Amino acid sequence: MTALTRRQALAATALIAAARHAAAAPASWPNPLIEQRADPQITRHGEWLYLMATVPDYDRLELRRARTVGGLATAEPRVVWRQHERGPMSRHIWAPELHALDGRWYIYFSAGEAADPWKIRLWVLENTSPDPMLGEWTERGNLHTQWDSFTLDATVFEHRGQRYLAWAQNDPSTGHHGTDLYLARMASPTALTGPQVRLSRPDFAWEQVRHRVNEAPAVLVHGGRVFMSYSAAGTGAEYCMGLLWADADADLLDPVSWRKSPGPVFSSSAENGIYGPGHNSFLVEPDGSVLNVFHARNYRDITGDPLKDTGRATRVQPLRFTPDGMPDFGVPLPEGR
Repeated sequence: MTALTRRQALAATALIAAARHAAAAPASWPNPLIEQRADPQITRHGEWLYLMATVPDYDRLELRRARTVGGLATAEPRVVWRQHERGPMSRHIWAPELHALDGRWYIYFSAGEAADPWKIRLWVLENTSPDPMLGEWTERGNLHTQWDSFTLDATVFEHRGQRYLAWAQNDPSTGHHGTDLYLARMASPTALTGPQVRLSRPDFAWEQVRHRVNEAPAVLVHGGRVFMSYSAAGTGAEYCMGLLWADADADLLDPVSWRKSPGPVFSSSAENGIYGPGHNSFLVEPDGSVLNVFHARNYRDITGDPLKDTGRATRVQPLRFTPDGMPDFGVPLPEGR
C-alpha cells in the first residue's frame, strides 16, 4: 500500500468514525421540541431561526424565534394573526409557513370558513418590517390556483433563479375528496403563472389508508438533486412520508422529471413509541448538515377523528444521506433522544 493510499484509508476511517460519533451524539434540543404543535416549519434568516406550526385550537398564527433549535423550545410565541369570526379565514387555520421574499415577509397558510369549515383554501399575509416579530401583517388574500377546490399546505422554494410554489389540492374531476401534489412557477409572492402540473397522486395502498392523500410538500436541494418529501394517508398512526426527486438540471414542471419512492421513507415506529410522523420541513445548518423537522404522537390509538386529537408534537432529528446521495430518514427517535 502506498503512502497516499494509506493516507486516503486513514482519512476515510476518520470520516466514518466522525460520522458515527455525530450520529451517536445527543441532540442539543429536547425531543419533542414543542408539545401540541403540528405541521412545523423552521426557517433560518440571518442569525435567527423562526418556527411556525399549527396550534391545537386551529384559530391563530403564532411565530417564535431563537438563535438555536434548542432555544425555540422555550421561545415565547407571538400571535401575529387571529381567525375571522365569519367568512373566509374563519376556521381550520392550518400549516403556516414563513418566507422572506423580495425584501418582505410572507406567511402562507390554509383556512376554511365558519359556515363551511372544509372550504379550505390558500391565503397569504405580508409584512414589510425587517423584523417579522414586529410590524403589521396585512392580508393579501387568496392565492388562486387552477381550481376553486380543497387546497392546502403551500410551500415556496427557489431553484436556479426561478421561484416555485408546491401545494396539495383536490382535483374535482376525481369524484373523491383526496389530494394530489402540484407545482407551478410564481409570478409574485402572491400569484402563480404558467402551467400548474400534478407531480404525484396517492396511487399506492400506503397512501390510501383512511384517506387518499398526498399533502404537505417540503423541498430540499442537495447533491445535484431536488427532493420533495410529502405526507400520505390519514392523520393517525398511518400517517407517513413519501419522497419525490428530480435531477437538479431537469425541467421541474415536467412530471416525467420526477421519480417516486414505492414505499414510505418515514413512518411510525412501534419500537420507539412514536406514531404518525409527517408534515415535515427541512432546515439546512450552516455546516451543510440537514435537520428533519416534523410532527408525531407518542401513542398509537386515538378515539374519534385524529384531526381533533391535539397530541401531535414538533420534533427535530438529523437527516442522513446514503452513499448514492439519497436522504435516509431512518425512524422517529424515542422521546428523550
